[in-house]
Amino acid sequence: MSVLVYTESENNKFKKAAFEVVSYAKAIADQMSTTVTAVAINVDNSESLGNYGATKVLSIKDDSLATFNAKKYAGAIESAAKNEDAKVVVVSSSADSKYLAPLLAVGLEAGYASNVVEAPSSVSPFTVKRTAFTNKAFANTEITTDVKVVGLSNNSFGIVEHGISPSVEDFSPSIPDSGVSVESVDKATDKVSIADAEVVVSAGRGLKGPENWGMVEELADVLGAATACSKPVSDLGWRPHGEHVGQTGKPVASNLYIAIGISGAIQHLAGINASKVKVVVNTDPEAPFFKAADYGIVGDAFEVVPQLIEKLKAFKAQNA
Repeated sequence: MSVLVYTESENNKFKKAAFEVVSYAKAIADQMSTTVTAVAINVDNSESLGNYGATKVLSIKDDSLATFNAKKYAGAIESAAKNEDAKVVVVSSSADSKYLAPLLAVGLEAGYASNVVEAPSSVSPFTVKRTAFTNKAFANTEITTDVKVVGLSNNSFGIVEHGISPSVEDFSPSIPDSGVSVESVDKATDKVSIADAEVVVSAGRGLKGPENWGMVEELADVLGAATACSKPVSDLGWRPHGEHVGQTGKPVASNLYIAIGISGAIQHLAGINASKVKVVVNTDPEAPFFKAADYGIVGDAFEVVPQLIEKLKAFKAQNA
């Protein structure tokens, strides 16, 4: 009996979230005096998961899993869980994992707790801490089923290195049929993904137009950050809808979230509230965002941001 963990990947490479969920699964396994088995789908360097606590890796190579399909992926992970007699299955809280986790829970007759932020406070009974009310509160949730599915909130636990040399086994699960087929996938390949980013630089209508986004992208480039925007900006067509963050867009749980010219509507704040440190730049000292922010600058973004970029570049040059 082991703790099973699904490790997300893209283009044959593990996402950052994969290393975090393996680290988290290792913490659970230590509490349960057992080991971690990871499921890797169409990845070549799966042995690297040992660096984060995996003792065993089930390597699945299947062309039908080349693009994500919730039903097929859930079926493959279910087969792996049953093969390993896993009592706990860990996934991330990415959009893909939130699609497959309920299907996986049904297949395993398991209880499912999403948006978990800490290692279990107890494994008997199995109790986890998770966010509630759009990240405004926490709930201690007890899972009473024999098998448990845990969805770890991104950037909540961190990555912990363990230096284990795992055994890698080829695994060929039965893949269920699906009524959904993917015809094409179009993604930006030259940018940091919002889901994987530790730092996100976001801007709103305070930038006055798409022609002024150059300084946002430059700041993001200096910080190695992802760029994002508020809903009105994407609705106006200034930025792609894929950059819209908030309750109705992509949720953000970065270590640092910088909001430039965003007033802080309740829907936006609900979607980014899980970020650890929030910084706001706005000319209006009464903007709602200042009440939610850890640090705030009352000032004109067109004056503040260029100075911030200059200071950051000088700091990086001094420490190069």
